[in-house]
Amino acid sequence: MKFLHLVVAAAAFSAALCAAWPGSWLDANAQTPWVDAPAPGFDGATQWLNSPPLTTQDLHGKVVLVEFWTRECINCLHVLPHTKALYDRYAGDGLVVVGVHTPEYEEEHDVFSLRQAIRTLGIRYPVAVDNDNRIWNAYGNRFWPAIYLIDRDGHVVYRHVGEGDYDQTEAKVRELLGKA
Repeated sequence: MKFLHLVVAAAAFSAALCAAWPGSWLDANAQTPWVDAPAPGFDGATQWLNSPPLTTQDLHGKVVLVEFWTRECINCLHVLPHTKALYDRYAGDGLVVVGVHTPEYEEEHDVFSLRQAIRTLGIRYPVAVDNDNRIWNAYGNRFWPAIYLIDRDGHVVYRHVGEGDYDQTEAKVRELLGKA
């Protein structure tokens, strides 16, 4: 019985904490304070794969999906088919997908292995290698996978963390492309 009281107390504390701090790490999909602010650039990339380096100036006027991922993250691998489908479906309409590979583990810093993974996974869109976490930090990101949508004016307008909500993400892409 004591254990049950402890579990109930912990759940109540957790719920109170989430209510007290909306948008905190406890609520990963809450809007961050800088949504609708200009999107950070990709200046921190240590290398680019599948593309020459991209800048915010290169992407101005385009709808951009930025996905933070890492090659050993199972949740990232679950989201990948959906990201690839968005790229395949909407690249011709102006969607640019940029994968930002920010390593979680030391071995994920190996660019040769990353190249192999990209080839094996069939990723054809640009991938920024973020081995120094500079892009990750510029976005204030804390989760793998995380998707950010940037409108044609260069503002972050949407964020989703983790798996799921694929229809919602696609609806937002369609809205930004004027296809809703």
